[in-house]
Amino acid sequence: MTDTRNDRNQKVVEEFRANGGVVGGMFEGRNLLLLTTIGAKSGRERLSPLVYTRDGDRLVIAASYGGAPTSPAWFHNLVANPKVTVEVGTEKFEATATVVQDRAERDRLYAGMVAHAPGFADYEKKTDRVIPVVVLER
Repeated sequence: MTDTRNDRNQKVVEEFRANGGVVGGMFEGRNLLLLTTIGAKSGRERLSPLVYTRDGDRLVIAASYGGAPTSPAWFHNLVANPKVTVEVGTEKFEATATVVQDRAERDRLYAGMVAHAPGFADYEKKTDRVIPVVVLER
């Protein structure tokens, strides 16, 4: 049986919820949240585990998609419907997602992602696109 991205994500979600937001594997030692968006086309809830950083009271995520030439589906979903649900640790809350438009702020926040999870520097090198940065606010 092939381990698809959805299968891996489901395992991460189960581990996250069973351990109060703590997971091992590729996310071990990283800040991880669960982001629920509404599908831009389907209208159905979509759940994504994502690495995040903090900027004051805001949570910061990046639509890196591993350095792919396009943004991940969750990014298109939150652009279409910026009202999202966030799970951090054992806490679950509604938030508004805003794509950072100011390039200097985007670069500062992305640098924070790289400092927390150095792989984000590699993602930026693998793509020609400017990886979008999103802030989540209660």
